[in-house]
Amino acid sequence: MAKEMKDTKGGEVQIDMGAARRYLEKEGETAASMDSLPDKFFEPFIMKGIKVDRIERGTIVCSFKVPPRLLNGGGFLHGGATATLVDLVGSAVIYTVGAPTVGVSVEINISYLDSAYPGEDVEIEAKALRVGKAVAVVSVEFRKKKTGKIFAQGRHTKYLALASKL
Repeated sequence: MAKEMKDTKGGEVQIDMGAARRYLEKEGETAASMDSLPDKFFEPFIMKGIKVDRIERGTIVCSFKVPPRLLNGGGFLHGGATATLVDLVGSAVIYTVGAPTVGVSVEINISYLDSAYPGEDVEIEAKALRVGKAVAVVSVEFRKKKTGKIFAQGRHTKYLALASKL
């Protein structure tokens, strides 16, 4: 693998450029088992176990217990799973204000404030901040049910495809 030298205040340090490649290019048994997954498995993989607790105009509250399949290497809820939930639960709340479509993502951001651990009960609250003719903006908060502490907060902007006038 390629190695580079980097000058630092303490002298030169050797950098293993192959470390990035090995991190991204997963091979072996795990990669082979991924090839056998059905098409479009991702949303059900993330959403399995979600329960809608409350739904009203402009608000959806869901809950779930953090499952082992959604953990990162550190043993807590993966940031990518959190981002996907911002996308999916945030999109669903757009329907509650009468929009005929949930559109496509324009921008999404998440602030990770704390961690959620396996088996921990979590509440997700999505609110429609604005749903217009062409753009929708939603917020999504993740709380630990036991303490009410917010551990992640997301905002999602979506373009709502306009109907053709033809």
